[in-house]
Amino acid sequence: MPALTDAQRNVVRELLRVSPVAVELGERFARAGRELHLVGGWVRDALLDRLGEDVDLDFATDARPAEVLELVSGWAEATWETGVAFGTVGLMRRGYRLEVTTYRAEAYDRASRKPEVTYGDSLSDDLARRDFTVNAMAIALPDWTAPDAFVDPYGGLDDLAARVLRTPGTPQSSFGDDPLRMLRAARFAAQLAFTVDPAVVAAMTQMAERIEIVSVERVSDELSRLLCAEHPRAGLELLVDTGLASVVLPELPALRLEIDEHHQHKDVYDHTLQVLERAIALEDDGPDLVLRLAALLHDIGKPRTRRKEPGGGVSFHHHEVVGAAMARRRLSALRFPKDVVAAVSLLTELHLRFHGYQSAVPAGAAARKGTGASAWTDSAVRRYVADAGDQLCRLHKLVRSDCTTRNRRRAAALAAAYDDLEARIATLSQQEELGRIRPDLDGTEIMQILGVPPGPLVGRAYRHLLALRMEKGPLPREEAVAALREWSQQQDPTA
Repeated sequence: MPALTDAQRNVVRELLRVSPVAVELGERFARAGRELHLVGGWVRDALLDRLGEDVDLDFATDARPAEVLELVSGWAEATWETGVAFGTVGLMRRGYRLEVTTYRAEAYDRASRKPEVTYGDSLSDDLARRDFTVNAMAIALPDWTAPDAFVDPYGGLDDLAARVLRTPGTPQSSFGDDPLRMLRAARFAAQLAFTVDPAVVAAMTQMAERIEIVSVERVSDELSRLLCAEHPRAGLELLVDTGLASVVLPELPALRLEIDEHHQHKDVYDHTLQVLERAIALEDDGPDLVLRLAALLHDIGKPRTRRKEPGGGVSFHHHEVVGAAMARRRLSALRFPKDVVAAVSLLTELHLRFHGYQSAVPAGAAARKGTGASAWTDSAVRRYVADAGDQLCRLHKLVRSDCTTRNRRRAAALAAAYDDLEARIATLSQQEELGRIRPDLDGTEIMQILGVPPGPLVGRAYRHLLALRMEKGPLPREEAVAALREWSQQQDPTA
């Protein structure tokens, strides 16, 4: 069994120094004649020196959950038993969240989504059921400096050094026990920049349809983690290449069949991954799941709208509208939160609107300061802002990311045109508070002026004034009142 290097031991020593609760907990278990080991991702990330500020600690023990609760009574500041059915006791101590799990083995019934849990007495057997060797290492507590304290029966340390993902046993057995591990392989490829062992890739390809028995919530959670990883492209490509994406996100591999209308990309699939990477580069404060989902799904309507044009060209008319509906259905089926579904669908629908602005800019006009070139009316700019709503910042990033052309002149023209549009939005925002566009008269004023009670007429009047506000900008009150009265005189009183 390989020994820890001095550097690795220093990392673990420092982390245990700032997390004395781990040693304290180990001492309580040792006094009771029980084993306690620090396990899983904490050990892996500690050895990689990539732990963040928020450290959750995972432990494995031969004590059963009821005994664990007795051992931490009076020491833990809080406990929770939501995971006891799966052998896990949660607790809080000095701001650290700890989870203590009894040695176990779990497997899925072929027709079930829920694991069957049985307890064991062997750490080695417990580690054997872990997903990957790099997650199957453990550190004995409390005396973690003892010669045999570092436990690595399946070569995780060597795989960590080689940055490769392997399973402790056969991948077929591992994925048969828990098919979600196939998605985890893709997530770790994206998160840790590890290579996936060819045998693991082969098993993922062979068993891809097995993922169907896993609950939708677990699948969507794993997809979210993958997308929010540092290099999601690697994980997404693995999902597509193994056929897993065809089961959990079939719209993605479908893009490989479609040629981009500009004929400047290998295919829409490759273009989509480029857009995702460009969007990530524009993020302001950490991973933005909504932006990344929108980048990934913005062109999924193209396969359904693909048309061959005279002369050999290809068009995808209205693919943004079709794609928005498809994104809504897929994300809803994956049970993403409603606000995420709505935001991604909206961004997908709006991502092409800017091209109507860009195509109207006179050649070079937007790039020349002081020309006053106007591709859209102020009304159109207001509608762009109003339709985007609170997704405007993300829309800016998505639209800019969608320009992946290698033609430098065209890329410069697109960037300049969007610079011009953003500048106009900023100017109008200062003048008119575009982010909070409302009619010049509210519902109460409408009822008072027209002398009508609440009802459909008030709603129609409100929408008319909102459209007028979009078209002409803010109006003096007397003009707004006159416009309302004029509109009212034209209405059918029986409507």
